[in-house]
Amino acid sequence: MGDRTHARSGAAGRAATADQPAALRNVVLVGHSGSGKTTLVEALALATGAVNRAGRVEEGGCLSDYDEIEHRQQRSVQLSLVPVQWGDIKINLLDTPGYADFVGELRAGLRAADAALFVVSASDGVDGATRMVWEECAAVGMPRALVVTHLEAARADFDEMTAICRRVFGGDDPDAVLPLYLPLHGEQGPDGHAPVAGLIGLLSQQIYDYSSGVRTEAAPDPEHLPLIQEARDRLIEGIIAGSEDESLMDRYLAGEEIGLKTLVEDLEKAVARGAFHPVLAAAPAAEGSRQGLGTVELLELITGGFPTPLEREAPMVTTPQGRPREALTCDPDGPLAAEIVKTSSDPYVGRISLVRVFSGTLRPDEVVHVSGHGLADRGHEDHDVDERIGALSSPFGKQQRTLSRAIAGDLACVAKLSRAETGDTLSAKSDPLLMEPWIMPDPLLPVAIRAHSKPDEDKLSQGLGRLVAEDPTMRLEQNPATHQVVLWCLGEAHVDVALDRLRSRYGVQVDAVPYKVSLRETFGAKAAGRGRHVKQSGGHGQFAICEIEVEPLPQGSGVEFVDKVVGGSVPRQFIPSVEKGVRAQAARGVAAGYPLVDVRITLLDGKAHSVDSSDAAFQTAGGLALREAAGQARIHLLEPVAEVRVLVADEYVGAVLSDLSGRRGRVVGTEQAGAGRTLVRAEIPEIEISRYPVDLPSLSHGTGRFSRSYCGHQPMPPQLAAEVREQHDSAT
Repeated sequence: MGDRTHARSGAAGRAATADQPAALRNVVLVGHSGSGKTTLVEALALATGAVNRAGRVEEGGCLSDYDEIEHRQQRSVQLSLVPVQWGDIKINLLDTPGYADFVGELRAGLRAADAALFVVSASDGVDGATRMVWEECAAVGMPRALVVTHLEAARADFDEMTAICRRVFGGDDPDAVLPLYLPLHGEQGPDGHAPVAGLIGLLSQQIYDYSSGVRTEAAPDPEHLPLIQEARDRLIEGIIAGSEDESLMDRYLAGEEIGLKTLVEDLEKAVARGAFHPVLAAAPAAEGSRQGLGTVELLELITGGFPTPLEREAPMVTTPQGRPREALTCDPDGPLAAEIVKTSSDPYVGRISLVRVFSGTLRPDEVVHVSGHGLADRGHEDHDVDERIGALSSPFGKQQRTLSRAIAGDLACVAKLSRAETGDTLSAKSDPLLMEPWIMPDPLLPVAIRAHSKPDEDKLSQGLGRLVAEDPTMRLEQNPATHQVVLWCLGEAHVDVALDRLRSRYGVQVDAVPYKVSLRETFGAKAAGRGRHVKQSGGHGQFAICEIEVEPLPQGSGVEFVDKVVGGSVPRQFIPSVEKGVRAQAARGVAAGYPLVDVRITLLDGKAHSVDSSDAAFQTAGGLALREAAGQARIHLLEPVAEVRVLVADEYVGAVLSDLSGRRGRVVGTEQAGAGRTLVRAEIPEIEISRYPVDLPSLSHGTGRFSRSYCGHQPMPPQLAAEVREQHDSAT
């Protein structure tokens, strides 16, 4: 690192390729919105020669943010793959959105990658969400490195940012997070700011000058070396402390000069094991330049220090029926096992699936088995079908470059898989497999929608189906209680993108309408009612009278009907009619138009006419009796209550508790959930948390997460219930 040079390769127009897994590196870029991930991907592509600056400008777009929605939104909203070639190594760069609402795209990128590059801005620092992703990667042992960007900003301070990274990401071992290079500043400008013009390698003690637009190497002036000695010693000690060679520390402490080759080799091994996390610096190339600051050093780290797919443990697999199978290995000649990490639609090509191959080799035009299970609750039906895949390609911005195959460890795009969805497993038709799914965030922000016009209504179902098939972090609900179509998303920006895609990609215009929770009604005390339906005005009349008693039951009892008629006052053939009538009225509600629940309705008496009584007459009488009973009793409105589990950093627990109290929440308990984290459990009306996915990140500075589950219906406060009744009365 800093001591090898690579010929520029991967010229524009050709797809980057690899003949064996050892020649692959899959790297996901992680960082908050605006940290510079997309700009860094562009700079790396430019440095490798995968694209030239003039050509890119003529095309008028980014390699990552090429979608028209991203242009309109002015931010990354989806996972994108940019493959580049550095020497003999193919690097699959996975650029992820930094905005929290698109964390589903980030998790897909983590699934497809073998190492993570955390991008932090020297002028903005580290946010809570980035720290949480770092902890997730640490939990699974994913190798990580850090890149400090925006060094050109006037208030950028690399030393200060490195200290923050050591404190935030180093945990108990800050010496596991150390810089490999220090920035060298050029001449001070009129504004007093001295731009970064190059780097000095702490191990090689060489200067890498980027001021000409192409990296050049030179020996430092003698006065530079003492300035880096302290940082160099700390780096060497950090590398040796994490070395697998236990004798290295003894030799170092005895005063032996450890060779540069040994240090670099130990550094690369420690990075690949996830035991050491180097900090680097990077900046985009200046106008007319080819190599941006730090891009060569970063490419050397990726190719030399990040692991190959051979070093990653593949996800567990079973048969589609759930029977265990032997563990997969990253072998191009092994059984085919690949996973769809992203699904998108192209207006000309149709559905395109981005696939990570974990075992075997994927080839064009072969028949594969597509298996998807476990997401039925999000509108994704379990499916097992055989499909013929279309062309294989490698994405590069808006282009698709043809591939002849995709070996184990590689990523590729597959065309024309009509039934395949994100998260599905592709395997051999003769040997179907199913991969263990990755953890996807639950969509907790509801938005109720309706078609804007009749033509939109005709296309709405198909458009929503395609939208949900592409994004497993989105859930479609047809709520039978409120009769609303509800799209559950991760946040407001997620909603905006979903509705934008419906309109621009599928030609469906929708309107967002107020979201309704499924309220219910129940009796607060026992009451009686008499239903009289008598119409005799010539010809065949209608005659039915019934008397009922209604009493409340415990929660969850539903509607119970009891027949206590004696003496045949209501003929036996009409008793089911009364029950049908009261149940129909209960479903329509008796006070505010919400279903009546948890009551026992007892039929006590009634009257019939030998000619004019009928099934319809007694149904009507049953409904009238229930409405009269409701007029004699206190009717409670019941609202759904959710159990909420909020995981938040300790410093924001007070704000969260205060906010929950303001939402009529009842805190059940709090408990420690790891270092610096608290789990808050509370019961809170669902009507109060429809916006909680938007409000919690603001309250907790991005460190909070929550889950919710239904725990029952409880009486609504009288003043709120009165408001609901008034709204119902004014609407009817």
